[in-house]
Amino acid sequence: MGAYLFLFWSAFIIGLSGAMMPGPVLTATISETLKRGFRAGPLIVAGHAVLEMMVLAAVVAGLGRWITQPVVVRVLGLMGGGLLIAMGAHMAWTAESAVRTALQAGPDPKASIRGPFLTGILTSLSNAYWTLWWATIGLNYASVALQNGLAGLLSFYSGHILSDLLWYSLVAAAVASGRKLCPPLVYRVMITLCGLALVGLGGLFFFRLGLYPASG
Repeated sequence: MGAYLFLFWSAFIIGLSGAMMPGPVLTATISETLKRGFRAGPLIVAGHAVLEMMVLAAVVAGLGRWITQPVVVRVLGLMGGGLLIAMGAHMAWTAESAVRTALQAGPDPKASIRGPFLTGILTSLSNAYWTLWWATIGLNYASVALQNGLAGLLSFYSGHILSDLLWYSLVAAAVASGRKLCPPLVYRVMITLCGLALVGLGGLFFFRLGLYPASG
């Protein structure tokens, strides 16, 4: 049970850290909410979730046997840990400017044409950071989760998606009610704390490298 809780909550923290930073999904959520109301936020996350479910389906279908090989685990751990530390340090260092960008985000006219569900898919596919995340951190986490079977993979996925659903639902609720996303100081503290948490998790990924031999 402890392993499942760790996978869930660590995936939740990593997912929340990514969701809170300004980007195309945040802009699309604001745009769609202004046009369609609160339901746009959860629908965008649903599109995003389906895309990520397809990635994990590939892991279950055969990719999992490859990413759990000791050599691959070490490579993914090195890349994933490094990216987490870099991403976390950048989040903590740029929290103030990130808050300004997020609070000034405006509507995206293209999003209103596509609709929220399709927008959730397309904004993820068009985001190079999303691809990089899954090629490093995501696959590394999947390899860790698979050590606890399918239940471990589901714990990781549910924690990751719940963070997106929670944050973008809060954003949609704030926009729909005409309020600001979050008080700037609180938002800045949240981003800074999430960034520091990512640095710690990145260090944990590096620590895991010592548990695996260099070759299978």
